[in-house]
Amino acid sequence: MSRQTWFITGASSGLGAAIAKAALRAGHRVAATARDSARLSRLAEAGGERVLALSMDLTVPDQIEAAVAAAESWNGIDVLVNNAALGYLAAVEEGEDTKIRTLFETNVFGLAHTIRAALPGMRRRGAGTIINVSSFNGVVAMPSLGYYSATKFAVEGLTEALAQEVAPLGIKVLAVEPGGIRTGIVERNLRSPPIDAYRETAHAIIDLLENDRDGTLAPSDPDRIADILVRLAETGEMPRRLIVGADAWAGITSALDARRAEYEAWKDLAHATSFA
Repeated sequence: MSRQTWFITGASSGLGAAIAKAALRAGHRVAATARDSARLSRLAEAGGERVLALSMDLTVPDQIEAAVAAAESWNGIDVLVNNAALGYLAAVEEGEDTKIRTLFETNVFGLAHTIRAALPGMRRRGAGTIINVSSFNGVVAMPSLGYYSATKFAVEGLTEALAQEVAPLGIKVLAVEPGGIRTGIVERNLRSPPIDAYRETAHAIIDLLENDRDGTLAPSDPDRIADILVRLAETGEMPRRLIVGADAWAGITSALDARRAEYEAWKDLAHATSFA
């Protein structure tokens, strides 16, 4: 197996940190990004010359370009992992424009910009892997997560189109759809002032998430997910979408079955629009 260079966004904590450590354990190099590269000091110490720590804010295009250029000059980018993302717990009516825009700038526009910056190098080499960390909520939306789901639905659509575009170029693309992961992300989610009318819908979900002290709603181990992703990138054998976690599997497959049943129930109307 040849040594790969991984470019990982949001590598200072959570799943991103786990992926970086797994890649290093497997003998690879890691160009790790965080909004402040100082937060990557432990990773850099552990990896030595196999780690390139980079400051990169996904809402600042110039920083994305500079970080990708630095990684390309270092060793090129074999595997791009778009992991960094923000969460937002709010009913749709409660959404605040500044926070909504920050969410989309980070989760969608920053991710897309990173892909665009990395693709020329991958195209020149005729090889590469792009792993976009989507979510269970990129397939299944629920109260209080409407804006977050909207960003992850966008990632799903972008990934599906991208995979078809770059397949002839030797580049593989994977959307990862995890359920709950024990990373403490709930505490870091954006919030908005509550509206009492949504107490039994959006805020019931928020209460469940915030009071999940024993991790029942976050059953997946980030280190196990990271090891799986490293193995997939090493072998090159991967699906276009990968559900991660028993909770995500149950929720996604159940939602897809219900969606198909609802479509079938209204099939006659679907076909009633054609010219006679």
